[in-house]
Amino acid sequence: MAFLIVGLGNIGPEYANTRHNVGFDVLNTWAKAANARFTSVRYGAITEIMLKGKRFMLLKPSTYMNMSGKAVNYWLQAERITAEGLLVVVDDLALPFGILRMRKQGSDGGHNGLKNINEIIGNQQYARLRVGIGNAFLQGRQIDYVLSEWSDEEQKTLPAVLDKAVEAVKAFGLTGIERTMNTFNTPQP
Repeated sequence: MAFLIVGLGNIGPEYANTRHNVGFDVLNTWAKAANARFTSVRYGAITEIMLKGKRFMLLKPSTYMNMSGKAVNYWLQAERITAEGLLVVVDDLALPFGILRMRKQGSDGGHNGLKNINEIIGNQQYARLRVGIGNAFLQGRQIDYVLSEWSDEEQKTLPAVLDKAVEAVKAFGLTGIERTMNTFNTPQP
């Protein structure tokens, strides 16, 4: 079986190492550990990882966050992957930094990348892994916060958060979403 794992983020060096790009960071972490290289393709960069007989297509859309649906829809169709095989990795302001939350389906939660995916593919019936980035910003400063770089304190623990997120992505494909949710959905402090 094949899976399409989409990490949401924005392309360009000005967005590297920002909270909004944690989806890219998760995919980069797995690709680096697996010695897999991303190749620029239509609507993004993609690499393939085989794990225990399962094929994982890792996609970093080049369409910018708010237009992610175009890339997701294209690659779902090109690879003939159903919505059950789709997992979107995304940042989440509503979760404290480092908290992981996987869901089978759901609303966009105010996230423009998920909103566009829902609109383009025509449903919300796909899994998503939300990675908590916290919400330490003043009212009206949300955009500045998500597009800012990680704090020094966050940078110290970020590698462990990314590694745990990669393990959750692997488990999604290997053991199914129910077991993955039970294992990786961490309680909020």
